[in-house]
Amino acid sequence: MDDISLGALIGALLLLIIFGAWFSAAETSMMAINRYRLNSLIRKGSKSAKLTSRLLAKVDKLLGSILFGNTLLNVAAAAVTNVVIMRLFGADELNLLLGTLGITFVLLVFSEIMPKIIAASHPERIALPSSYLLAPLITLFHPVVSVATALVKGMLWLLRIRIETDQSRQKITLEELRGLVLEAGHFLPRKHQKMLLNLVDLERITVNDVMIPRNQIEALDIDSSELRQQIITCHHTLLPVYAETPSNIIGILHIKRAPALLQETTLDLTQLREVLHEPYFIPSDTPLLKQLQQFQERHTRLGLVVDEYGELLGLVTLENILEEIVGEFTTQSPSQSGKFLRHEDGSFLLEGSSSLRELNRKLGLHFPLEGAKTLNGLILEHLEDIPETGTSLKIAGYPIEIIQTQDRIVKVARIFPAQPGKNQ
Repeated sequence: MDDISLGALIGALLLLIIFGAWFSAAETSMMAINRYRLNSLIRKGSKSAKLTSRLLAKVDKLLGSILFGNTLLNVAAAAVTNVVIMRLFGADELNLLLGTLGITFVLLVFSEIMPKIIAASHPERIALPSSYLLAPLITLFHPVVSVATALVKGMLWLLRIRIETDQSRQKITLEELRGLVLEAGHFLPRKHQKMLLNLVDLERITVNDVMIPRNQIEALDIDSSELRQQIITCHHTLLPVYAETPSNIIGILHIKRAPALLQETTLDLTQLREVLHEPYFIPSDTPLLKQLQQFQERHTRLGLVVDEYGELLGLVTLENILEEIVGEFTTQSPSQSGKFLRHEDGSFLLEGSSSLRELNRKLGLHFPLEGAKTLNGLILEHLEDIPETGTSLKIAGYPIEIIQTQDRIVKVARIFPAQPGKNQ
């Protein structure tokens, strides 16, 4: 290097530092780029995204080439630094040591830490254009990288370390998907984000969590003398029909078929039985997402929930599931309205049969959902006894007063606002 001027050596050193910084930034950006965003760009026809995806498909070659290039540049930078030091200060050992320490610090700051931080903050802006330069470098470094990769694989085999290289086998979990939706909160309207989170949660919510309990089902008694009047005044499109006992469901009546039956003064029960749909029974532990798919496949909107012994527990509809995703619908039947009565002191007068999920969603409460499904069930589970009228307790920080009990259940209760800072 005696024929090279000092200025040229310093210029070469600066270029080596700059290219080393690029290699570091390229490595971090390639590893940090959002694969879902990358796939979206590919669908839009981005050539750089397609090239980046091809490079990431062989991540061992990509990383091997980047590390080889970066190491080569760092070694070259150290060598050039030693020449510059000898030209300026002579071949003194202390000067060479100080020069080595100096170039190490410069490379650490300007070729490693700073470019990696920038790349981690803007991976897409760096990875996509970098792919055009990385592709030919991978081809150029292929012989050396292949030998190094073979040695590494041999060492891993000896150490009995198995490396999964098939990216398609890496499945995303529900929690990871939930995390992605939460992280995308800045890019999604709050309502859309909430709907996506609700959709993810459908897999861990069962029909037992959202069903209408058996004692709240509006059903028709086929042996009732007031059957005709019940059909005329009902507020639902689909109605279960039972014989003898409410648990003995014999079919589902679609109200659109009722007008033809009601034209006569006396209701013909034989014709009524002929227009009934066969009841569709659902196990109580069926996940909502699976049940939504089954409703779609069966072209039906109502199912009867049964336990492991075949006993009727309740009823679930397509609307119940959709409300878990998009929230409460605006239309309500008179039997459902007025369920939550708010007082001036902020307390709520609630029916004991109220669903805990519904209370949490509508009133912003935070009752636990792991055990009991209704307010009555939660109170009985907490007290382990049937409470008397006037009993007070606190659950999840909410003071609760029992207003009315009937037939061994809590009929009406009042819930007061949570009192933070006090023992629950």
